[in-house]
Amino acid sequence: MRSGFVSLIGRPNAGKSTLLNRMVGTKLAIVSDKPQTTRNRILGVKTYPGGQIIFIDTPGIHRPLHRMNVRMVDAAVETLREVDVVTVVIDASERVGGGDRYLLGLVKKISQPIMLALNKIDLVSKPTLLPLIEWFSREHEFAEIVPISAATGDGVDRLESLLLNRLPEGPALYPPEYLTDQPERFFAAEMVREQVLRHTHAEIPFTSAVVVDKFEEPGARGLLRLYCTILVEHESQKPILIGRGGEMIKTIGTAARHELERFFGTRVFLDLRVKVKADWRDNDRLLDDVGVVRTRRTDRA
Repeated sequence: MRSGFVSLIGRPNAGKSTLLNRMVGTKLAIVSDKPQTTRNRILGVKTYPGGQIIFIDTPGIHRPLHRMNVRMVDAAVETLREVDVVTVVIDASERVGGGDRYLLGLVKKISQPIMLALNKIDLVSKPTLLPLIEWFSREHEFAEIVPISAATGDGVDRLESLLLNRLPEGPALYPPEYLTDQPERFFAAEMVREQVLRHTHAEIPFTSAVVVDKFEEPGARGLLRLYCTILVEHESQKPILIGRGGEMIKTIGTAARHELERFFGTRVFLDLRVKVKADWRDNDRLLDDVGVVRTRRTDRA
């Protein structure tokens, strides 16, 4: 029996959240084509016949421009020394750049085994992939380099097997049915935010957040009641989110409600409001309210 912690780190849009969802077999992390979608560490547990892996999905490593982004990057970096195995997720369909080199510089400072998952191989040809594997082999001595596609599942089973074999021997750390440590409020807020990301463009996805104001458990009627506030930074963004005649907020609310009903397995009443909170991304109290984790590194800053 083997068990332990595995972190998934990488640049924004490398596919870490898609990979987490694929490996645990359910949707724990929202997915979007917008960079910096993941804002917190998300823990997902999977129990195998021969052990248990506790995966930790992390925000993408990027240059932080706001207090929120500092927290996000700190949350990712802090996991590097807290886990048994580090998995660096790289988008194989993108050219290697300065961000990838910075990421490799971070992992060179740690002693744990480091796996490299070359993701999105469904988007590249084999002749393109082989030189990429050779380049990363020269840059760092990885425990394994595994080409995968989190979207199709190609190579993911092999990655999981290799990760399990690298974990220390020991009993499972969580019960077999345990899935995550995130509260229901977290998933409710994230599912609403996912629809904001999906239906809006320009600066809205990056300057918006969702706060769950009230979470009323289903009563005798089996109806979960959620009251949420979508925060934006500028007055000009509020009418964009509401839309003409309330059309946009209705679209977001309807799509989010369907996702919430699938996730919670019950009918959902969802009330959405939009509020302007200038510079909320640099306000520690508001960052606490929207659930962007405060780390020891952040507190020392």
